[in-house]
Parts: sequence; C-alpha cells; structure tokens
Amino acid sequence: MPEGNKTEKATPKKRRDERKKGNVFKSQDAVAVAGLLGTFATLWLLTGTFAQQLGGFMTLCLATAGEESRDVGGVCGELAVQGIVLVVKTVGIVALAAILCAVAATFAQTRFLVSAESMKPKFSRLSPLQGFKRLFSLKSLVETLKNLIKIAILMVIIFLSIRDMFLESSNYLYTDLTAAAAHLVEMAGGMVVRICIAFVAVAAMDFFYQWWDYEKNMMMTKQEVKEEYKQMEGDPQVKGKIKEIQRRRAQQRMMQQVPGSDVVIRNPTHFAVALRYKPDQDDAPIVLAKGQDNIALRIVQIAEENKVAVIENVPLARALYAQAELNQMIPPELYGAVAEVLVYIFKLNDKKQIVK
Repeated sequence: MPEGNKTEKATPKKRRDERKKGNVFKSQDAVAVAGLLGTFATLWLLTGTFAQQLGGFMTLCLATAGEESRDVGGVCGELAVQGIVLVVKTVGIVALAAILCAVAATFAQTRFLVSAESMKPKFSRLSPLQGFKRLFSLKSLVETLKNLIKIAILMVIIFLSIRDMFLESSNYLYTDLTAAAAHLVEMAGGMVVRICIAFVAVAAMDFFYQWWDYEKNMMMTKQEVKEEYKQMEGDPQVKGKIKEIQRRRAQQRMMQQVPGSDVVIRNPTHFAVALRYKPDQDDAPIVLAKGQDNIALRIVQIAEENKVAVIENVPLARALYAQAELNQMIPPELYGAVAEVLVYIFKLNDKKQIVK
C-alpha cells in the first residue's frame, strides 16, 4: 500500500488541533431544519395569540376609519406605529425562536466551539482558481444535488396539497365560512407537517454524509501518524543522544568523587566499587562510584593516581556492584564484609603515618 494513502483514523491530537482551527463536523441542513422547526412550532403555539392581535389591529383600523373628525395625518401615523409594533411582536418572536433553534443545533454539533481561527479572513478564498476548483468539486456536486432534491420534494408536497385543496373546494359551497376556513387551515397545517418530515429526513441524510466526509478528510497516512508520535514523544534518535550525554556527565561526576573515597574494592578486571566512610558524618559506608569493565578499570586508575587503597575481593566486589546504589549507603547485609576491609585499610594508614 503506498505511503501517501490515508488509511489511519485521525488521532486525538489531530482532532484537538483541527478543533482549535475551527475545523469541526457540522451539517448546515440540520441547522436550517432546526430553525424551520422552531419557526413552525412557534407559529403553531402562538397562532391564537397572533390572530387576536391581528384582529385587534384590524378592529382599530376599521374603527378609526369611521371617525370623520380626527386628523388624517395623525391617524395614519398612529396606525403605522401600531402596525410596526404588531409586526415586531409577531415576526420578531418567530425570528427569535428560529435563531435560537439554529444556534442550539450549531452548538450541539460543534460542542460549544467558538474559534477565533475560523473567523480570520482567508485570502485564498478570493483566488479564482480555488473558486473554480470548489465549484466543480465533489462536495459542490453533492450540495447541488441535495438542493435539487429539496426543491423537488417541496414542489411535490405543495402541488399535492394544493390539488387536494382544489378538489375539496367544491364542498365549501355547502359549508359555512368558519368551517371552510378551519378546514383550509387544517389542510395547510398538514402540508407544513409533511414538509417538515421531508426536510428532517433530508437533514438526517446530510448529517450522516457530512460525518462520513469529515472523517474521510481527517484520515491520516502512516507517515503522518509516525511524525505526530515523534512530536509527542520526542524523536528516538534525539532522545538517545540526550540520554547518552546525561550518562557521560553522570560518569564524569562519579569519577570526580573517586579521589575522595577511602577504598576501592575490585574484581580483577570486571567490577570496581569506590567507598567512603567518615565515622563523624556517615552512618554506614557510602558508594561514591561503581562500574564494570572499562569503567571499572578507569575507577581503579583514578584511585591509584590519587593514592586511594585498592583491594581485590571478588565476591565482595560483585555483591557491592549488584546490591549497592550510587551515592547511597551499602546494604546492611554487607556491613560485616566491608567493615573488615575498612579496618584493614585504617590500620594500614595508621602504620604508614607512624613510619613517617
């Protein structure tokens, strides 16, 4: 499989990065349908209230028209103000409900994301070439097909509803005006319900298509996953070099402590452990340095150069190397063996001082 193929699902890090950029999954059709449902629901709930307000305004208009003594200009101005107030109270409430539903649908999909990155102007969108590519892209084709389907569904539903109303219109000759109007309102409500159901179905299909398209665009190549892992965990080669530098510096610090030791216990060539014991400050012997092979030889060399006693004790050297930690006291089980060595070293040093 070619390395450039996007075969891997998006990692959590990429999803977080894309979310910061404002690139999140969202279906505009779901937002539009939420606004449409909010509009129709508000109209259905407040139809009686709106009808009363409209009836009151019409009554006011008719009553004012019958008053001959009033100033025409003032009357028209008053009616205009009343009409504007009525429009704001009715249309404003419906518009507010639609906006709130649309905003709720948007936040529900984006999980309340507000990204400053997505608000920045992108001059690449002004490019004619990019615009041409978007115009003939698969996404543009899908959007066009989806809009045609919505228009076709809307026209079919309206046509069937008007046809049914026309076929029923002959019965209105034998029905009073109130019953006929109620029947017409009922049929119009049925048409609205069918439109809503159809648009909800289209929005559901668009929702799943947008989710599929978003996930497809978020896919990553194997190389991108590897590079992201390197960024998060660090390049293994760089980490290896850092560890090597740290190890060398630790060895240098360890070697600098060897001249301050009291004795170096060694296996002939494989192990060496440098110990310090100051009765006035140490509760037990402290391991100042330890090493194997080349490091052990270096410890012995530095000890000899600084006239530190070097004692060969194979089992003790192996035990200290395996059980004792650097810059820590030796384990209690080795106190006896190490004490014998230290007593010997201290006696030897005392004899040298007497000879001097």
